[in-house]
Amino acid sequence: MKTVAILQPSYLPWLGYFDQLRRADVFVLYDDVQYDKHGWRNRNRIKTPQGPHWLTVPVRASGLDKPLNRDVQIDNRLPWARKQLGTIRQFYAKAPYLGTYLPPLEAALNQEWNLLIDLDRALLDLCCTWLEIPPPILLSSQLNIDGGQTERLVRICQHFQATHYLSGNAAQSYLDVSIFAAAGIKVVWQDYQHPVYPQLHGEFCSHLSVLDLLFNCGNKSLSIVRTIATS
Repeated sequence: MKTVAILQPSYLPWLGYFDQLRRADVFVLYDDVQYDKHGWRNRNRIKTPQGPHWLTVPVRASGLDKPLNRDVQIDNRLPWARKQLGTIRQFYAKAPYLGTYLPPLEAALNQEWNLLIDLDRALLDLCCTWLEIPPPILLSSQLNIDGGQTERLVRICQHFQATHYLSGNAAQSYLDVSIFAAAGIKVVWQDYQHPVYPQLHGEFCSHLSVLDLLFNCGNKSLSIVRTIATS
C-alpha cells in the first residue's frame, strides 16, 4: 500500500492539512496550478479575544493573467512580517509554548522572501519538523506531468506507483473517481473531524492555523492532530 496526497500550498495551514501530510507516503505541493487570490495560499487565521484574526502575506498578483502558485510574488513594500509577529506576541503572550516556537518562526519570517511558494514551503517544512512528520514533500512543477484536472492527479499517483490517493471531502463534487478506479487506484476520502484542544480566549474555535495548536499544546500537538481522523 502506497498513499499519495496532493494539495495546493497553504500559509501556515490548518490541522487537516497536516493530517494528510502524516498519512501520506508521498506528499505533492500543487505549485503549478492557478493561484486563487481569495484562498489560503497567502493567509490563515489565529485566535484573539475578539475571535479569529487573519495573518495575511501581501502579494503582487494584480495585473497578472491567471498566475500560477509558483509565480506569485510577495509585496515586500509592506512590513507584513514584523506586523504578524507583533500580533502573535500580543495574542499568545500567555500560551504555554510560545517561547518554544516563536524564535524559529521569527527567524523564518524575517528572511528575505520574494516568491510566496518559497515562503509557504519553508514554513510547511518548519511545522513538519515541529510535528515530527517525515514524508517527502515534492513540487508538482518538478515532475513534468501534465493532463486535465483528474487525469493529472492520476498520472502523478501512477508516477509514484501509488495504490491510494488521499483527498479531502470537498473534492467529491468534482473528482472523477472512475478515472482513478480504471487506473487501479483507490480514492480515500479524508473526512477530517476537527479535534478540540486547550485554547486561549474563551470558547473553542476550530479551523485555525496550526500555530494555535502548537502554541497551546506543544509536543502533544501531533497526537491531537491524529486522534480524531477518519476515512
